[in-house]
Amino acid sequence: MAGKKKPMKGAVDSAQQLWTAGVGAISKAQEESNRVLESLVKEGQDIQERTVKFADQKVVEVTGKVSKLAGSVSSKATQHWDKLEQVFEERVARALGRLGVPTNKDVQQLSERIDQLSAAIAELTGKKPEAKSAPVKRTTTRAKKSAE
Repeated sequence: MAGKKKPMKGAVDSAQQLWTAGVGAISKAQEESNRVLESLVKEGQDIQERTVKFADQKVVEVTGKVSKLAGSVSSKATQHWDKLEQVFEERVARALGRLGVPTNKDVQQLSERIDQLSAAIAELTGKKPEAKSAPVKRTTTRAKKSAE
């Protein structure tokens, strides 16, 4: 029986070594998996930060381009609107002229002429000329816009 105990002891020692090696392998695998996980998390955070910076930069670029485009469109629209307004004013002025409606300039000239004639009459009659009332000034749409 003495011979049988030795092989049994060797088998137990081998099983013990295998068990210990297995526990060591599991421990090493857990440590290694934690390091790999931490490394992957750090790499993921770096990629996320770069992606956010890139996206922010692109948003700024696109916003700038949109602002320039909006300014250009607005400027062109204003130019076209001004041209349309000028054409409309010219056509209205021509139509009023054909109808014989006096312009603001015509009314001002008549007012000045009336003042001159009133002064001449007063001089001839020896009467003091009546006090002038301030002429009513009318502004056009364009004059109102430039005042704003």
